[in-house]
Order: sequence, then C-alpha cells, then structure tokens
Amino acid sequence: MDTYNLTTVTEFILTGLSDLPEMRYPLFVVFSVIYQITLVGNGAILLAIGTEKKLHTPMYYFLANLSILDIFCPSVTVPKMLKNLLTGMKSISFWGCVFQLFFLVALAGTEVFLLSAMAYDRYVAICFPLRYTLIMTKGHCIQLTASTWATGFLNSLLHTVFTFRLSFCKSNRVNQYYCDIPPVVALACSSTYVAEMLVLVVGGTLGISALLITGLSYIYIISTILKIQSAEGKRKAFSTCASHLLVVCLFYGTVLFTYVRPSSSHHSPTRDRLNSMLYGVITPMLNPIIYSLRNTEVKGALREVFYHKIFSLQV
Repeated sequence: MDTYNLTTVTEFILTGLSDLPEMRYPLFVVFSVIYQITLVGNGAILLAIGTEKKLHTPMYYFLANLSILDIFCPSVTVPKMLKNLLTGMKSISFWGCVFQLFFLVALAGTEVFLLSAMAYDRYVAICFPLRYTLIMTKGHCIQLTASTWATGFLNSLLHTVFTFRLSFCKSNRVNQYYCDIPPVVALACSSTYVAEMLVLVVGGTLGISALLITGLSYIYIISTILKIQSAEGKRKAFSTCASHLLVVCLFYGTVLFTYVRPSSSHHSPTRDRLNSMLYGVITPMLNPIIYSLRNTEVKGALREVFYHKIFSLQV
C-alpha cells in the first residue's frame, strides 16, 4: 500500500524558460512588456464596460469576466517567472507550488467554461433575437457566470489534492517555468494512476463537454446566419460573434498545440516550455486587442473614456 508524505520535498526547482544564462535579462524585458500590455489591455476593457452604460449587457458582462480571468491567469505565473529571471533563483516552496497549480488550473478551467457560456449567449442572441432579453436575464447571467467559476475551482481543487497527496522523493526539478499537473506528477515516486485518471476522465469530460457546447452553438449560429437573405444582415449578425469566435479558436488552438501532440523522442524541453506560454501568457494579451479592434462599441467606449480623461486633465 502506498504511503504519502508531504514533507519529503520542501521546495521545487522550476526549470525556467531558457538554459542559457545570457538570455535571462532579454527574456525579463520581453515578458515584462507582455505582462504590462496584458494588464493595461484587459484593464481598459473593464474600464470601458464599467463606465459605459450601453455596454451593460449580457455579452459585455461575460467579456468583463473574461478580462478578469486574463488578468488573473498570467498573474499566477508571470511575476514569479520575472523574479526568477531577475535574481537567477529558480526555487518555489512546496506550498507555493500547490497554490500556483491550484489557481492556474482553476482559472484556465473557468475560462474554458466561460467561453462556452459566451457561445451560448451568442447562440441565443442570433438564433432567438426576439426572446433574447427574456432568456438572458441578469439573474440567468449571474447563475451562468457563478457556475463557470465554481466548476473551474472545484475541478482544480480535486486535481490539486490528488496531485500533492503523492510522494515526491525522486527529484524536485519541475520541467516547466511554473507548477503544472503533468510535470509535477512526473516527479512522484508513488503510484500516479489515480491522479492521471482524474485528469483523463474528469478533466477530459468537462473539457469535451465545454467544447461541444461551444461547437454546437456555433453550428446553429452559422446555420442561422446563412439563412439571412441580405448581405448586410449576414455581416451584422456575424460581427456580433466574430471576436468571440476568434478568441475561442485562439484559446483552443494554443491549448491543443501545447498539450495534444504526438509523442516523440525529439521533444525539446525548452520548446515545450515556450509552447506553454502561448495560452498562459500570449493569449491573455491578445484577447483585449481582438475585442477592441473588431468591436466598434468597445472601441467607441474606450475613445470616450480616454477623451474624457484627457479633457479632465486639461481642465
């Protein structure tokens, strides 16, 4: 029978983004800029939605939640990564690793479910426009959002508990620049069957369910748009969901590129670490750019906010 000892390892060593010491400071500068762009971009989206009354609709309520996630998600890993790049230290405490993994999995999972809720919102708006306000009430939106956050965090709690109840006595070197389930489980010297099956069964079921909801919603959306007679009507209908569809493709594309690849003996650990940044660092930076560039209402709200700010400073 396996015995589990949480005190065997007191800290983990994060591998880092590059094995080349001379790359530390250039990487620090690059990811400092990316992180600041992420914070400013998503903060601007939240400011525009919060101050512009015409954006107080279900679609922008969900977008505000997405911006919150896109601020929190990189904030779980990037500050620690920047500190390690600046100081040259690569260690993270055992409990620091526990909390980092918990919040990262929780926020990433919540984003998966939130994208499904946003797809459902667009499905109702385009397929049932006359009933939209009756279906997507404030209470219903709050329930949908609360369920996405609750599911994401409960799912993460389950995985975190079963990951860190393992015995770690072989090595404490995590082959990643943050604590994630696969590289941490790989360090265990006790049976990892339960932890791996939970990822496969629970994580797979929830992930596939969310993907199916999103996919089916867009099948019905595209079918409805194609039935619209006028080209202008088609353009307007598609414009209401184009930004979200692009964000969905970007998110799932980067996740699949990172995790779903054929096994090969030629995998480069450095390349794997850089690939993992696609959805954890790059995607949160691109999301507000996509919504601000493709959405005239968001662009208009941002212009009004900044013009008002500039005018108030001049006065």
